[in-house]
Amino acid sequence: MSDSQQVNIVGAYCAINNSDNTEAKQAFDNQMESLSQQGIVPLTFTIDPLSTPWFSDQQPHHFRSGCAPIMALEHAVKLIQSGEASAIIISADEPLKTGYSREQRHELMAIYEGDESILDWYNKLALEFMNQQSIDKSAFITLSKQFFSNYQGTYQHLIDSSKAHFGMPSEQWFNHVTSLFRGVDCANPLVDFSGKLLLCNDDISRLIGAKDSVCVAGVNCQELSTADERQSLDKIAQYQHLQQAFTVASTQANVNFKLEFEHKNALLEVYTCYPVVPMAFLLSNGFVSSAQALLPWLENNEITVTGGMNLARAPWNAPTLNALITMTQQLANSDKQYGLVHGNGGLGYRQGVAILSKTKL
Repeated sequence: MSDSQQVNIVGAYCAINNSDNTEAKQAFDNQMESLSQQGIVPLTFTIDPLSTPWFSDQQPHHFRSGCAPIMALEHAVKLIQSGEASAIIISADEPLKTGYSREQRHELMAIYEGDESILDWYNKLALEFMNQQSIDKSAFITLSKQFFSNYQGTYQHLIDSSKAHFGMPSEQWFNHVTSLFRGVDCANPLVDFSGKLLLCNDDISRLIGAKDSVCVAGVNCQELSTADERQSLDKIAQYQHLQQAFTVASTQANVNFKLEFEHKNALLEVYTCYPVVPMAFLLSNGFVSSAQALLPWLENNEITVTGGMNLARAPWNAPTLNALITMTQQLANSDKQYGLVHGNGGLGYRQGVAILSKTKL
């Protein structure tokens, strides 16, 4: 994206279980006050909470699914670049832990008719993926453990720096819940989350005195055309739409992201709920040449900045917003130039990739 079309993230903060980053919250509030003084009212994009039924009509400027924050980001960039908006907030409020009873959560999360849950369908998707990639059950389980160790290594840094909100999962989470997945291989959702991203064009960013910040260098979402994604597991498991989203976002950003990552100039946040998804991300986008190469690669490269949805937890439709907020904050305070955040919707029929970059204003 050219400088004249640049969309900047000038504010980013979240609160987890009512504990927020006071400095980030104050900075966000200051930017909002500056906008107000200029008579600018940002447009708000809302990430739907669990209380919004999955198959209900989607309202304008509302977004739903695990890919929703990337979809909202892509739409926001288009509106700002076209001049239809100068400032947009992407917002989520999800009291997933305290806002629902256990029974309500289970009922609202049961988005498919019948006795089979999302977990069951992801197990089927993983089996299809394994068949296509020639990965046997033993190898898949070994890889899943290595993926979790990767998230754990990242999360331990956060624990050591007192930036982690939670401890490690209890022993029971390491038991198998399907033939392929342990509890720790799935998202750990129970968390109250509130988060916001503030996006502005260059002129507004300078007007409100934003300092050097992070911009959206590239963002793209792809969606399979399917009436029922459960009937398209073979197509989802090919992950060609994920590869396309990565390619388009990289082209927009004018960057060879894989090379930048290899040169330690980039950060990653891959969507980690169910290990088939991060496996697919790394394989379909050429970070590794084969499934056999995954184990040594994972020993030397961190694929999250949060510890993944497994340890940072997953507030229904908003975990990728948490990832975008965390990536923005970490990128601004690191020596890296780029950060990539991956979003996955439903069983994977939606795929989104956002590439962020440091920028000078």
